[in-house]
Amino acid sequence: MQVWMDKHLHIISFDVPWPADYGGVIDVFYKVKALHAIGVKVHLHCFTYGRSSQDEIKTICEKVYYYPRNMNRSLLIHPLPFIVVSRQHDALLRHLKQDEHPILFEGLHSCYYLDHPDLKERDKFVRTHNVEHDYYHALADGESGYLKRLYLNREARKLRGFERQLALAKGLFAISPMDQEHFKQINDEVTWLPPFHANETLAEPREKESFALYHGNLSVSENEKAAKFLMDEVFKGLDKKLIIFGNGASRKLRKKASLMTNVELMEGDGTLLMDLVQKAQVNILPTFQATGMKLKLLFSLFNGGHVLVNPPMVDKTGLESCCEIVEDGPQMQAALERLWRKTFSEQDRMKRKDILEQNFSNTENAHKLSRTIFG
Repeated sequence: MQVWMDKHLHIISFDVPWPADYGGVIDVFYKVKALHAIGVKVHLHCFTYGRSSQDEIKTICEKVYYYPRNMNRSLLIHPLPFIVVSRQHDALLRHLKQDEHPILFEGLHSCYYLDHPDLKERDKFVRTHNVEHDYYHALADGESGYLKRLYLNREARKLRGFERQLALAKGLFAISPMDQEHFKQINDEVTWLPPFHANETLAEPREKESFALYHGNLSVSENEKAAKFLMDEVFKGLDKKLIIFGNGASRKLRKKASLMTNVELMEGDGTLLMDLVQKAQVNILPTFQATGMKLKLLFSLFNGGHVLVNPPMVDKTGLESCCEIVEDGPQMQAALERLWRKTFSEQDRMKRKDILEQNFSNTENAHKLSRTIFG
């Protein structure tokens, strides 16, 4: 392996990673920040579609480039996945060819140039954020609109085919052990690199209040499905309060929550979310989509007390022992009754601290990434 004396790295991001307020960009932003802290000079390339240039990013990058994402609907009939072909720009290729630095593609989304002949001799790596075709099929299953469901299923089929391009990368960085197993079928060089995130150490414990918290972007069908499940299968008829926090709730979800006396729907910024996560007696996080790793799980573990999940949220993440895991609604009800009366002890906290700070340290994982790329 070539040893690089001066460590420069191109990172191609599917979006502008600031503000770091949703899963994918949280991983990108805090990865760049951690690499900067250990001396890697990042040349960041961002596709824009709704976000503008950000001064916050300049302070942690050698250079930052912005390219408009092509949202022309005619690309929907292109043989490549829309999320890939819409992130193609001649200036990006031109900038990549100006030097010989290694390239890290963020997600399958950014891999349009992975097989380009002008980059054939370059060291190219891909950070996989999901098994994308599984993710899109799951989104389709949760979508009620016919046209949206049709698009998602078509995109999933295209993504399954395009995924074979990952064999051309020198190495892959999988976000979870489960994803690592999947991608080893395509590329022999797959490293488990846990998600980067906003927390380096566990938050100090705070006094708890009598409510359970679910949080997520409620405009995403997966999260709306989880919120409805909690209302229908867990908290209906239960003498426990549930706060559902997230922006983008549908009218239907708002109406459903308004009809339940023990459910409150809230939205707001990251400061309010942090306050709720720390005060909740239980952070409750079901999911029906076992893809990638959910950053809201890490956020709750670093900052909250008891965390109650179902198996798809936590299986093969390395975080199983940090959570209370149950299968269904009745088991969640029973677990809530138990956890409502249980203090999150210092022993519980220390056990969690050891796991999180050993395997999910941004600094350690930045060194791991750097060693793999630069030697």
